[in-house]
Amino acid sequence: MPKSAEFQDRMLSLGLARVSEAAALASAKLIGKGQEKAADQAAVNAMREQLNMLDIAGVVVIGEGERDEAPMLYIGEEVGTGAGPGVDIALDPLEGTTLTAKDMPNALTVIAMGPRGSMLHAPDVYMDKLAIGPGYADDIVTLDMSPDQRVGALAKGKGCAASDITVCILERPRHEEMIAQVRETGAAIRLITDGDVAGVMHCADPGTGIDMYMGSGGAPEGVLAAAALKCMGGQMYGRLLFRNDDERGRAKKAGITDFNRIYTRDEMVTEDVIFAATGVTDGNLVPGVKREPGWMTTETIIMRSKTGSVRRINYRTPIDPD
Repeated sequence: MPKSAEFQDRMLSLGLARVSEAAALASAKLIGKGQEKAADQAAVNAMREQLNMLDIAGVVVIGEGERDEAPMLYIGEEVGTGAGPGVDIALDPLEGTTLTAKDMPNALTVIAMGPRGSMLHAPDVYMDKLAIGPGYADDIVTLDMSPDQRVGALAKGKGCAASDITVCILERPRHEEMIAQVRETGAAIRLITDGDVAGVMHCADPGTGIDMYMGSGGAPEGVLAAAALKCMGGQMYGRLLFRNDDERGRAKKAGITDFNRIYTRDEMVTEDVIFAATGVTDGNLVPGVKREPGWMTTETIIMRSKTGSVRRINYRTPIDPD
């Protein structure tokens, strides 16, 4: 393979930052405006435009939906100039459309890139997820454990009481029993209304105070979260959940045959990846877009799994007055 066609993660990482920044800047103009679809579309348009400037032969494997559901950044769409390496792309142009519309914390623009064939083609179904940060023995917690057993096992591994563990869970009626079991252990729970990619990432960032993430959410977001943890360190497990035959059909179309399989982090993302996330609204991981007369400022976190490096980029750009 010619060197120019290899996956040059170091060189592509800054280009990926530009993609994430552009989506954040575009959607930030609609923060607090109550327009979820408009904010998402602004992010999609900006992300796609920037992606098509990169010298890659990219394929969207985690995107806005199937071809017949999304006009842009749909699963299978080819992006980039076509002149560079073949890459898989997983993205969520605006993770937290509701958070953006309501000006609530932790809305992000998120994108990951790896060599072609490196990411699980997760269908648009739910996934049962479990994640912890780095520094623990393999399989110290598993999806087959009950929620209270997971808390006890992690507390033992951390050398602390269960009451010192904090678990992040998406606030949904389907999680009421899980929440009750976790609270019976004495552990604390940080409930989030949306944005479970950020929720999983919190486990690997000591500054957030989160020890573990659990619960069901979108499978595509699970792959994005696995890409982030591959860079940050930590363990993650995911099992696809199906509600009907239509969803099983989506999985078959994506090449999935074992509907009960539990995927590890490295099975969801099999090779080295790069990951970028830009804050739209203020959050625990990155601050949101700051706007002042004539200027907008973003902060982006760029990570490479190959080196474990984490770079934060502040970008201040002039804007035309409204």
